[in-house]
Amino acid sequence: RITLINGSGVDLEQFPSAPQPTGPLTYLLMARLTREKGIVEFVEAARILKALYPESRCQLLGSFDSNPAAISRNQVTAWEREGIIQYLGRTEDVRPQLAMAQVMVLPSYGEGTPRSVLEAMAMGKAVVTTRVSGCKETVIEGQTGFLVPAKDPVALAEAMGRFQADPTLAQRMGTAARIYAEAKYDVNKVNATILRALGL
Repeated sequence: RITLINGSGVDLEQFPSAPQPTGPLTYLLMARLTREKGIVEFVEAARILKALYPESRCQLLGSFDSNPAAISRNQVTAWEREGIIQYLGRTEDVRPQLAMAQVMVLPSYGEGTPRSVLEAMAMGKAVVTTRVSGCKETVIEGQTGFLVPAKDPVALAEAMGRFQADPTLAQRMGTAARIYAEAKYDVNKVNATILRALGL
């Protein structure tokens, strides 16, 4: 018998629900800076979004990587100079940056269950991610966030723009995301499922 495990789960006490920040809508992508995470698509979507909503903020949090598909520091600096994104550096504790955003964005080409999305949901953030294995299971379309095709910055920008068009949407979806995280991704429930599957 096959037992489905909802990733490694998330510690809901370590990632408590955070109040929605006031001010401009802030979209946060937190990931290693590689092309597979959809960094380039995020930047292209941010360029489209900021042309329509100049006050919107698109932020990038994560460490530089050494693999061939890595995004270079020079490239990130160029995007910052253009005024498209803010690079927040890397951190051991993502909670302060997550708390200051309304929407978590992960335009990944493919994942296991992305921990960054689970952490964002636990903190009550709406999620925009891709309709690929691993990512698509974390979002209830239209309730906790939006799913878009991978490698499609236009669709990504459209999804992000829906939060601009409806000022209460991020709050509503964020509340639903926390409830979904509690129901499906609570680390205690996930661990109990694993132990049962192992017959322990």
